[in-house]
Amino acid sequence: MIPREKPAVWRRWLGIALRTVHLVGVTMMGAALSGAPTNYHAGALLTLGSGVALLFSELADRRVQLGELAGVVVLLKLAVVTWIAFDERHALPLFWSLLIVSAVVSHAPRGLRHWRALR
Repeated sequence: MIPREKPAVWRRWLGIALRTVHLVGVTMMGAALSGAPTNYHAGALLTLGSGVALLFSELADRRVQLGELAGVVVLLKLAVVTWIAFDERHALPLFWSLLIVSAVVSHAPRGLRHWRALR
């Protein structure tokens, strides 16, 4: 792995803001899928948009690389959120699958998150 410098303070705050928006979108999606009167599509699009922004931010800060397990999982999650946004029939099981995969991968040991299939 390439050593990295700490990002500027404003970049850290940008990441915090993006994660906050991302959690709002995920919560809106989950609430709507559970029957709450909230906008399902707005939640999905907010999750997708903030997820893409987070990916670019983390790529720029070298916190994630697309060739590592964590990077591949992020791309898959973005694809599944896109699917969820346009296919409500499968949204609930996909939503829960995403939530579980996200929790496992984000809390997995560093060696697994940064594992590269192709060295």
